[in-house]
Amino acid sequence: MTNSVADPLIPVAVPEPVPATEGMAPVKGAALFYWDTGGDGAAVVLVHPNAGSALSWAYQQPVFAKAGYRVIAYSRRNHYRSDMASNDEPGIASDDLEDLLDFLKVEKAHLVGAAAAGGIVTDFALSHPERLLSLVLVSRTGGVREGPIAEAITALKPEQWPSLPRWFQEVGPSYRAANPEGVARWIEINRLSEIKGGGRQKSRNKITAERLAEITAPTLLITGTADLTAPPSMVRLTAASIPGSEVVVVGESGHSLYWEQPEVFNRALLEFFARHRT
Repeated sequence: MTNSVADPLIPVAVPEPVPATEGMAPVKGAALFYWDTGGDGAAVVLVHPNAGSALSWAYQQPVFAKAGYRVIAYSRRNHYRSDMASNDEPGIASDDLEDLLDFLKVEKAHLVGAAAAGGIVTDFALSHPERLLSLVLVSRTGGVREGPIAEAITALKPEQWPSLPRWFQEVGPSYRAANPEGVARWIEINRLSEIKGGGRQKSRNKITAERLAEITAPTLLITGTADLTAPPSMVRLTAASIPGSEVVVVGESGHSLYWEQPEVFNRALLEFFARHRT
């Protein structure tokens, strides 16, 4: 385990993005908005949390691209510029990811799933292990739905949880206290990202702690010490089920780690990617 911390009292400026192609990718029964920096480097595919979209990765897009990677992000169904999921046929989120990779002609990729998207990339990893260079679960316990891990996560949330503001649930207190402008931008991205309504997509696999043991891709789990949803103890418990996985814990960060501590986050991921190029 690596313990890392940056000073949250020093706001990190959002870097200028590199040029990227934008478009709509056809998937089964819908179309998804995406952007793609292109290039000959290995693909890094960023899958956003529920409180986000393809807009969420402003701190990662130019940094990863300048490190030589082809960086891709998309908005899942029911999010910014993508189609809504129908209530009758909402589709399977990991199948949408497969269709996107096929459309963009990406054979293998480093997959990064933040928060709820950690379950999507885990589902994909179980169905398509041959298409992963590596797997990164950000502030997530892999989408486990039952057993001790799921029960512990559910017990963390008080009955008042659904009524709490999303920014309180997902942005850590150090960041909120030190960077109100950054919080305001996070809130605006969340506002733009969410489409009201739409069906809830399903998983192809039933994800359990036992199924996590089937993951063969190099796996990194990263979370913050102030994460209310995926605290370090739960992430370590999840990692124990994934053979050879690594854990990074970032100090003074909440659930939106990629936004609150981008320099530490980016460095950890780039070091991990570099060790798993093929």
